[in-house]
Amino acid sequence: MDAFFGSVENRWSVVHEPFSLWHLTSMSEQFLAAVRSTVSEAGSPPARIADERGSAHQVLATDGSTIRQLLPYYLAYVEHEWRLAGKTRDSYGEGIHSALQVLGDIKPQELDHHKVVTLKSAMAVRGAGPSRIRGVINSLRSFLRFCRLGLGLEVLDPKFIRPPRVPRREVVFLTPEEIEKFLSVIPVFSGKHRVDLKWLCFRSLVEVLLGTGMRISEALSLKRSSVNFETGEARIIGKRNKERTVFFNTRALAWIKEFINHRRDTGEWLFVLPNGKRLGYSPVLKWFTITRARAGLLKKVTPHILRHTMATTLLFNGCPIGFIKEILGHDNLETTCQYYLGVDKKAAKEAHRKYLSF
Repeated sequence: MDAFFGSVENRWSVVHEPFSLWHLTSMSEQFLAAVRSTVSEAGSPPARIADERGSAHQVLATDGSTIRQLLPYYLAYVEHEWRLAGKTRDSYGEGIHSALQVLGDIKPQELDHHKVVTLKSAMAVRGAGPSRIRGVINSLRSFLRFCRLGLGLEVLDPKFIRPPRVPRREVVFLTPEEIEKFLSVIPVFSGKHRVDLKWLCFRSLVEVLLGTGMRISEALSLKRSSVNFETGEARIIGKRNKERTVFFNTRALAWIKEFINHRRDTGEWLFVLPNGKRLGYSPVLKWFTITRARAGLLKKVTPHILRHTMATTLLFNGCPIGFIKEILGHDNLETTCQYYLGVDKKAAKEAHRKYLSF
């Protein structure tokens, strides 16, 4: 169980409450293995674990457990049953921890509308913005859903908890000139005809982000075998564990080939460090910071801003919003519209001039 929960316990000081096991039936083997390794026999009142299909699983838990004591089980459940990405799982865990700092370590059944309002108010007083408060509230909603579906506890229905509305922000994206500035200072060549493998990897990654609109987590999960160079496509597992097809432009494919041809390892991951180890998120952020400073750009430049840049470029070039939705992998057209409709101010002004006539 340490493999699943050790880091969580160290991070959030989680205290385990012994759980009792009954018959373990159709839940995922990974989750059950994780639970088996931490629980011990204890005569505690039953709470039946059920999955989203409604079938009850006889995993018994104590009704007296607090949110903090249930947190490790929740984190394992969302990872192995709901297949949430590790980053999302950690974000939910941190959000619940923040809520407990205000509410105290209460039982899930004690969380009511009054406490939710108290939490929102206390966070606002402490200077938290709408986005931060929304994140914490959504973490609690997810935990309550786990309590209802996973443990069969009678808790507040998460559907009745309303997160605060977040004011729409201006979408930040790079202009073609800014893209060129950013790319031009990536030192792919460290000397005369000598390639710096680290920066070649970064240039290839940037080209892939600009050419596909992928999320950084999706790009870093690519394997060599993922990319079909003939069709210019790849099948990936995106947000919420949904499979989708992404499309590469010829420029991105050319940089990928260049990077692969210069690599000295035989590892399966597409983006790797010079030593052959899989590239992680932290080095990528560091490289973005260094390159932005070299380029002298005032705008913030991140992997997600490159995703916005790709989407707005499509929009400015006349791509229908429905196709942009599919390319970005959004579940709902509303999400795409919320971000990108109204971004092209010049087009809006021209439309105002052209169509407004009394």
